[in-house]
Amino acid sequence: MLIKKNFLKNFLIIIIFIKSLFFIPELKSAEEIKIIYSIFSRTIEIESLKKYAASGNAKKNLKRLLKRIDSNDDEILKTLNKSFDIPLPIASKLMYSDIGNVVLTRLSKIIHTPNARDEKTGILALRSSIIKGIVIGNGKINLVNFFEGYPTKTVILNINALSKILNKVESINELLKFFTDSPLNKIKEN
Repeated sequence: MLIKKNFLKNFLIIIIFIKSLFFIPELKSAEEIKIIYSIFSRTIEIESLKKYAASGNAKKNLKRLLKRIDSNDDEILKTLNKSFDIPLPIASKLMYSDIGNVVLTRLSKIIHTPNARDEKTGILALRSSIIKGIVIGNGKINLVNFFEGYPTKTVILNINALSKILNKVESINELLKFFTDSPLNKIKEN
């Protein structure tokens, strides 16, 4: 009887130990976007951005931020809801290609984690966000899904770095087209 008790006790301890070794916490999604412009910053909830993209109705904080942007609601909604059909294998090939690394490196200066000390961390977070965003969108990704899939609670959006790139392109749609179509077509051909 004592042997059985010790065996059960040791067995349970081993099970708990093994379970704790292989416990992988669930990856949380981003809850907010902290928009940084010069010395100012604003935080918007991703859930309010998602509701705005779906209905066109913005909450108070988001509404104030949208008034400061020099774009109309239709253009913003179109940009937020523009979906790209990207199968996961192609997205993976793209992200790990030379072109993908260049795009992710540039993008990691605009969108990054709150404590990003190096670009490698930002690139890993972007890859994770893209993959999770495609899963959320069932094979398609848009900006809302992308932000929803970001692996930290807060996503930093650096408007200063974005402005430098936007000065080189005419519109956000052109920027999205540049970042998605050109590299994607080359990978689809291979």
